[in-house]
Amino acid sequence: MKNFFNFLKSKTLLIQLGLALVAILVLVFVALQWLKSTTNHGEFVEVPDFSKMSVMEMRKTVEETGLRYQVLDSSNYNPDYPRFSILEQNPPAGNKVKANRKIYFTVNPSGYKKVSVPDIIQVTQRNATSMLRAVGLDVERVTYIDELGKDMVYNMKFKGKYVKPGDRLPKTSKVELICGNGTIPGSARVKADSQ
Repeated sequence: MKNFFNFLKSKTLLIQLGLALVAILVLVFVALQWLKSTTNHGEFVEVPDFSKMSVMEMRKTVEETGLRYQVLDSSNYNPDYPRFSILEQNPPAGNKVKANRKIYFTVNPSGYKKVSVPDIIQVTQRNATSMLRAVGLDVERVTYIDELGKDMVYNMKFKGKYVKPGDRLPKTSKVELICGNGTIPGSARVKADSQ
């Protein structure tokens, strides 16, 4: 026990503690310098504004600034932006980020997504218009034909071609409804023949 206390007071222990302390300080200093160099401590890149850039322009700019990118699924088509251009970015323009940071982009698709034409045959014009608007289509005009059902939809057209329920049209397309005018087909001809 006496030897143990003598060892605690000895010069050898103090030298070994001093060396251990110096070794710890050197290790901490080296670790901090390594972290500083590998994490680019204090070095930031300002995120450019990529809005309305094409995907090709975005790729070039990302590479020039030392960043990385990932394109997320395309969003709904926005007619105010060019096709295949950047709609949104995260982080936003002006943020300061580390080099090699990944920027996430949402790209404008080439056009409106297609929607299925609802079954509006034998439905009133008013209800048909509501059903079309619910899926993102609109009525451009209404044409009347001689059919008994007044304002009943008998057919529909898109750009002059007949469209069936289930056909797919780009969202926001305008269709023509062909509705009955409330007269029996051929009744005008029969009336004229009898006179």
